[in-house]
Amino acid sequence: MEQDQNTSLFGLGIDNISRSHLSEAAKWARFLAICGFIFLGLMIIYGIVASFVILDMANALSPVDSTPAENSLKNMMRIAMVIFYIGFAVIAFFPYYFLLRFANKMKAALISNDQDALNGSFQNLKILYRYMGILMIISLVLIAFGILSMLATAVMIGGK
Repeated sequence: MEQDQNTSLFGLGIDNISRSHLSEAAKWARFLAICGFIFLGLMIIYGIVASFVILDMANALSPVDSTPAENSLKNMMRIAMVIFYIGFAVIAFFPYYFLLRFANKMKAALISNDQDALNGSFQNLKILYRYMGILMIISLVLIAFGILSMLATAVMIGGK
């Protein structure tokens, strides 16, 4: 009783139609990942440039004799802005990274009929979805916390 090479324990296999869909999905995943990396690089550059532009605008709008405290506050704002953009880029880097790994391993698996590469490809897809799910949970918690904070503030202001 031999088992067909394209079937697994559960009777699932990759036929030509599935192969075509997976190949196209890998191409689009690769495209999206590369575009994502480019946008992340542009975002970091934008954050650095914008921090200097905002500092220049603040200097232009402030009196000529700025105090050292005002200058340090402006520098702290610039540093905070750069850190925010770089931090956001680091957080957003990983989904694109796992998407690219999914695409590359899927392409390799389909070309060479390599089951290990196919498993690795799906593992990267799983990691991508898990990462995005965790980010979504964190976002929902922060949104809920923000809404509760606004409601608490409104109640306290309304109570006076």
